[in-house]
Amino acid sequence: MSEMGEAARDRRALVKNGLVLGSLLAVPGAVSAAQKMARLTSRDLKPMSQPPVPGHAAPVLTSSKVVRPELLRRALASLQRHGDRVKRDRIAIVDFAAPSSQPRLHFLDIASGRSTSLLVAHGSGSDPAHTGYLARFSNQSGSNASCEGAFLAADYYVGKHGRSQRLIGLDPTNDNALSRAIVVHAAWYANKDMLRTHGMLGRSQGCFAVGESDLAEMFARLGEGRMIYATKV
Repeated sequence: MSEMGEAARDRRALVKNGLVLGSLLAVPGAVSAAQKMARLTSRDLKPMSQPPVPGHAAPVLTSSKVVRPELLRRALASLQRHGDRVKRDRIAIVDFAAPSSQPRLHFLDIASGRSTSLLVAHGSGSDPAHTGYLARFSNQSGSNASCEGAFLAADYYVGKHGRSQRLIGLDPTNDNALSRAIVVHAAWYANKDMLRTHGMLGRSQGCFAVGESDLAEMFARLGEGRMIYATKV
């Protein structure tokens, strides 16, 4: 695609995110007509890199340019609930309905509606057959599964995975995150070259593991005090 075509597509996607965001902020809990206007088209969507997994529902169409309206609605509702504990200028939204082969960690700028997306791994306990799709969540210690809900990005430290960031679970579905050491860290199995060799990322022990070359951007965009909202809808 030409540079002019790419730029035009980016502008369309930015407008769509802005329309949905503006609608939801203006009318809390309502998607209204703006959701219809922001419905994804084939031009916005990247082709799925793998076929549906037998026995699973068809893959959800996702885009690295647009956060799906229902997911965005839930994330912003969560931001409203936890707004006194988190910064509200930017939010990270993890779309666990998408496979690990898709950029499904979206950083959304609340003011502009612009989003930037990264690859992120899920837990082995959430995908025991290693299909690339998250099948279940768990908040239990020892489950090695991802958990869902709102997370407060806390302090940085250096641990067994190198530079990492602690997360505090804000919901009953993830309130064991700190004791389980569910954190943000980099991992070789979350690098982009895993897609060329395996068609999917490897799995974490429940942490939000990103590619080694993406960690600096992850830390810069998330920072301390902001929220990660993760779920599957």
